[in-house]
Amino acid sequence: MKPLLFNLDSDISLANALKDKLGADAGELDTRYFPDGESYLRVLSECNNRSVIIFCNLHQPNNKTLNLLFLASTVKALGAKRIGLATPYLPYMRQDKQFKPGECVSSRPFAKLLSSHFDWLVTLDPHLHRYHSLSEIYSLDSTVVHAAPMIAKWIKKHVKRPLLIGPDSESEQWVSDVAARANAPFQVLTKVRKGDYHVEVSLPQVEQWHQHTPVLVDDIISSGKTMLNTVQHLAAAKLATPVCIGVHGLFSNEAYDELARNATVVTCNCIPHASNKIDISEALADAIHAQL
Repeated sequence: MKPLLFNLDSDISLANALKDKLGADAGELDTRYFPDGESYLRVLSECNNRSVIIFCNLHQPNNKTLNLLFLASTVKALGAKRIGLATPYLPYMRQDKQFKPGECVSSRPFAKLLSSHFDWLVTLDPHLHRYHSLSEIYSLDSTVVHAAPMIAKWIKKHVKRPLLIGPDSESEQWVSDVAARANAPFQVLTKVRKGDYHVEVSLPQVEQWHQHTPVLVDDIISSGKTMLNTVQHLAAAKLATPVCIGVHGLFSNEAYDELARNATVVTCNCIPHASNKIDISEALADAIHAQL
């Protein structure tokens, strides 16, 4: 029996690409809101003894998580054999320690919540800086798809003589991986964060790289201040107009507009945005297929 794929409030084009690559049936839902703001959800597809995939991009988790849990609970009650979550962006991973007394380490209760409703999880490059793997906090089966091969392929095709630049020491492992795959040199900066919107970075050693195109790579572009600060340093050093690549383009406030005025901005299509140039559908579908 074909797997059943529900698209819950997420990118239609990516959901359709996954459905086609997996040979899945499209799940049908009836959703709406009552006048008081509460959700109504009804599953219209036959779920009994079927593998169910819920595609829900959680880049705005507070607006989506409740309906996600409602849907998972309902398909389980309808007899689904195995229920999985495919989310290109996995939220609540950056608060991975208690920085100040009394803070909620939100990655842990969120992981416990999802683990209690799903059998498996597939996501793309979650923010694993202090956790070595998702299995440290998630009790379900988890698969992490890595964007490095797809990013490297795009760089090799579109950038002549690239110099890869990582924003901080935590990025070195995966920036060096992208650089090796793209056959390019790389540097890693030192970053000091002084607030959500105030970041200082070290000036890379640029003297020998004037014939190269700087390619800044990071897993998440949120405020964009780290990249913008680096771009300004590179401009002052008279390097070529850089390319800024983010796996997950969150782009809070005016982040994208500020970056785009000074650089070419490229992201993976895990969060729908005008900057999407790197397709993740095939790699994501392969990982989902392995869970079915």
